[in-house]
Amino acid sequence: MHPVRFTPLSLDGAARTGTAQTARGTYRTPCFMPVGTRGAIKYLSAVDYESLGAEIVLGNTYHLMLRPGADTVERFGGLGKFAGWRGLTLTDSGGFQIFSLEPKVDDDGVTFRSTYDGSSHRFTPELAVEVQQKLGADIQMVLDVCPPLPSPPDVVRLALERTSAWAQRARGHHTRTDQALFGIVQGGISPALRRESAERTVALEFDGYGIGGLSVGETRDEMLPALAAALEVIPTDRPRYLMGVGDPASLVEAIALGVDQFDCVMQTRLGRHGTAFTDQGRLNVKNARFAHDESPLDDACPCDVCARHTRGYLRHLFQVNEPTASRLVSLHNIAWTFHLMNRARSAIESGTFDVLRRSVLATWG
Repeated sequence: MHPVRFTPLSLDGAARTGTAQTARGTYRTPCFMPVGTRGAIKYLSAVDYESLGAEIVLGNTYHLMLRPGADTVERFGGLGKFAGWRGLTLTDSGGFQIFSLEPKVDDDGVTFRSTYDGSSHRFTPELAVEVQQKLGADIQMVLDVCPPLPSPPDVVRLALERTSAWAQRARGHHTRTDQALFGIVQGGISPALRRESAERTVALEFDGYGIGGLSVGETRDEMLPALAAALEVIPTDRPRYLMGVGDPASLVEAIALGVDQFDCVMQTRLGRHGTAFTDQGRLNVKNARFAHDESPLDDACPCDVCARHTRGYLRHLFQVNEPTASRLVSLHNIAWTFHLMNRARSAIESGTFDVLRRSVLATWG
């Protein structure tokens, strides 16, 4: 039996709702997973995640293995207990972060320098599994090769081959029966390569499947056919995870194709700099025209920030460099995205998802 049991509940075209049952608890899909890179979402705490209604939060293997170290996290009982978070956790393999540092890559693994002190480190598919088993997340991801886009065909092909070989090595090395292991599909923007990568990854029978290497430089029009090709192969009784994608237009387009879960730093990265997500699109609250605006960031948003604070007040906080400003807009952006996921689930259940999709695309497309 797989450590994740996925139950589809409602279908509207290819869009679907469901529940993913892990060894420790359940999360509803479609779902958005906020990113707590170093064990925390910047400016937020586990209490905030709970109040926002988060069900599963990400941690970053690369950062956590460097500081404080996987052994330390394991000593505290795993990432959730270390962070005081009672919900579910997922750790990415660190592949994306490592490859953004331009490491030396060979067939066996990668050698990279620490972003903290410049020290040299070696990372292999097996070590990625061992580190994540110590971190103790409910779901861990295999180590993959994430090529930038655009890349020459031979670079994308080599990334696919190494990702497939590394997935097999990770599968054979993973021993925790209470922790799910997800494979990752690569293949750039080529539908044929995406299909091939998906077939080779699915043959290894992972608990769920990540689709990586998208939203890294290509357009949405280039992304969607590649995504669709992978999804045609990934079985419907496993969670499907589009990695690193969080802009509202891409979220609804991917849900329409059958994606179940997402993560992105966009919500909090933009929030820290004063950009709010709203039903009318992006809103930069630092703009002078909001100085005397008594309305909330978004009239339709049910979050506490919108219930309590005005645009004028939030602009003031940014003007005086008060860190609370970044915290409040980050809270709002995560809450707004959760609300979008709730609306998506309701729309799929009522058979009206395309109406929601077109509405979001009209604003965010």
